[in-house]
Amino acid sequence: MATRAQRGERRTDALSKQRIVEAAIELLDAGGESALTFRALAARLSTGAGAIYWHVANKDELLGAATNDVVARVVTDVAVDAEPREAIRAVALGIFDAIDAHLWVGTQLARSPWLSAIPQIFESFGSQLHALGVPERAQFDSTSALVSYVLGAAGQNAANGRAHAHGPDRTAFLGAVAEQWRQLDPARYPFVHRVVAQLPEHDDRVQFLAGVDLILNGVETGR
Repeated sequence: MATRAQRGERRTDALSKQRIVEAAIELLDAGGESALTFRALAARLSTGAGAIYWHVANKDELLGAATNDVVARVVTDVAVDAEPREAIRAVALGIFDAIDAHLWVGTQLARSPWLSAIPQIFESFGSQLHALGVPERAQFDSTSALVSYVLGAAGQNAANGRAHAHGPDRTAFLGAVAEQWRQLDPARYPFVHRVVAQLPEHDDRVQFLAGVDLILNGVETGR
């Protein structure tokens, strides 16, 4: 008869870290960071907490692994024969969409910049900037500017979406904001009045990519 230790060893071997990470992502997507507990994870995986601790030391490590997993899928899902500029746009939009779908990812990237997800993003952008012919002395600054813009804009967009998820639809909400802008003094806010009509109907993803293109245009001009 198998001993308890033997049965536990077989169970641990059958439970991979990847399965744990995937289950953690499901819990995070459903309820945010507060929903991710080892008890809830053990219940979802039909195992004991000890089997999970065999692979993951604590919640912070698990959050990091889940974040790295989401980002890795984005940066590796770009066609190998894509032109450098299009590859950068594809990765940027992939990160934008990933953070929109997994709000906790943006929080983790901002909170823990040492995660391996960050050098993955740097490598993805930086290697393409190198392929574009950006001088080596300018590659770090150019890559940093892209990373900062992408993570900042994506995180803000996702936070805005969650904040108003249960209110009026997006067009109605932005229409109300536009109406407030129209009440501002046009002498003090002339630019706001010139663009206010674009606010309710603008496409967040299109506008996001426009920002990426502005950075790339500047980088290429400097080159």
